[in-house]
Amino acid sequence: MPNTPPSTSRPPYRVWLGRVADHLHKYPDDHPIQIALRTYVLGLFLSLGPPVITFAISSRVRKKGLQSLLRAFKRELNVTGFAFAMTVAVGGGAALQKIWQLSAADDLSLGLITLPKCVPCVTFNRTKEWLSKLKGSHKTFLSYAASASVAITLLQYPTVRSPRWKGRPSATLDLSLLLLVRAIDSIVRSKVLPSPSEASTKEEKDKARTKRQRQSMTLDAFVFWACSARIMWCFFYEPERLPHSYNKWIMSIANIDPRILGALRAIRSGGWSYIRRFSSQPDMVTSLSHDIGYPPIWGDISRIPAYGGPSAQATWEELGVKTRSGLGGLPCELVHGGVVGSSCIANAWVRGVYAFAEALALYLPVHILPILLTRPRKLLRVSELLNTLLNVLRSASFLSTFVSSIWITVCLTRTLLLARLMPWISHDFWDGPFGCTFAGSLACGASIWIEKGQRRGEMSLYVLPRAIRACLSDRFLKMGKGVRLCERAAFVLSFATLMTAAWHGQDSLRGLSRWTLAFIINGPNAGFWKQKRQDTRPSTPNIPPPSRPCSEQ
Repeated sequence: MPNTPPSTSRPPYRVWLGRVADHLHKYPDDHPIQIALRTYVLGLFLSLGPPVITFAISSRVRKKGLQSLLRAFKRELNVTGFAFAMTVAVGGGAALQKIWQLSAADDLSLGLITLPKCVPCVTFNRTKEWLSKLKGSHKTFLSYAASASVAITLLQYPTVRSPRWKGRPSATLDLSLLLLVRAIDSIVRSKVLPSPSEASTKEEKDKARTKRQRQSMTLDAFVFWACSARIMWCFFYEPERLPHSYNKWIMSIANIDPRILGALRAIRSGGWSYIRRFSSQPDMVTSLSHDIGYPPIWGDISRIPAYGGPSAQATWEELGVKTRSGLGGLPCELVHGGVVGSSCIANAWVRGVYAFAEALALYLPVHILPILLTRPRKLLRVSELLNTLLNVLRSASFLSTFVSSIWITVCLTRTLLLARLMPWISHDFWDGPFGCTFAGSLACGASIWIEKGQRRGEMSLYVLPRAIRACLSDRFLKMGKGVRLCERAAFVLSFATLMTAAWHGQDSLRGLSRWTLAFIINGPNAGFWKQKRQDTRPSTPNIPPPSRPCSEQ
């Protein structure tokens, strides 16, 4: 047999990869091996993608060398890394579910074993009988609960053993809260909101679907409003309750001087008082006033009036402030940070425009990338491209309105309206934690109505875990083993609930949950990857395919 010319020979690694691929293609998309591989690849992308992208685009990070990047690879490629742990949870649960189905089909569910009549054996027989009567969804839940228990143990193992995590909140808390929120959403959609699948006729299904969407959008808007109010209040006064990266992002969007935040927090703690004319850091606001081009005395707490009225007017004339007649508290020129001077309307407008530009850079990949990954030809059609760009502009307008509404509400409270109507109330209240900032935190969440209905749901599910985290005190989170066990229970139950919904009731899932789990379970043949799905899997009553693309839900 003649030798193959070197120029056309395939490298050994390609031959090996080809054999592996051919072997894997023998398994259906819903086979545990296929599910485990997709989970591991997706887990690696989610865990290693951010540090790799940051290293690639940030010159400051590259100057520090490869050490941080190598540590990230070492951590995530370990058996205690996110990718492997989630593979154990998803792939292990699928394997247990498959074994359970095969044992039931082959009458191998321990029914052939005859045991003597003793107390342990009677208990075993009763347990076996109880397990044999379980529904398919119950078996799925128990399978994934068992695998999730192993996964959360792996994830928490490095932090439990490491001394530097002693006395600190759990490193897996954010992931557990994320799963908890998604699981609660799935339960609410399946048990509380009307399901179209329960209707008998097409008209009833359409009516039930419309009612469900209307109720869901209202509930999502309320959840987002409540969560955003809590998050923004914590941003002003307790930033340590928010994730560091999230707090940093809000700071960049809000574009507020840290010294103004310091003054607000000092009013809450008693370190700043207009009435007592006291400040624990007297140069905090005077330096701000000097830096933005105003006389330092404008920020002198010993000279600023606490109440409105004629006496305040006399003080401002003495200080040379012409825009705060009849009012107390800091001049708006300082609160605005020198952006546009004294005009509250112009300040809110300029900050809204700045936030709009920031939001375009944020939302453009959010809307474009899913289409590029699933239906890239959609962008070649002018109508579809315009629709996508309009969605980007709509999301950017939402964030812009969110930011500007905070600023204009703050100014309406302390300058334009309420403080003028009630000058006898001191600015220790108007500038305090239940004054202008509290009103701004309550007002900003209403901007969610600018977003489309489907986007409202994703936004509410995005902020809810952070709002829950902001309601948990550090003292509670640092209580140790008891809190860790509660978190493990929440992780296991939430994960099992989501995976059960993915296999037996995908109508209860939506957005990112539905998209991710559909891909993990069904692979490239999931409905959102093809307009007309050709299901090549063997028909199994416990594994219904998605009824339609996730993006259309």
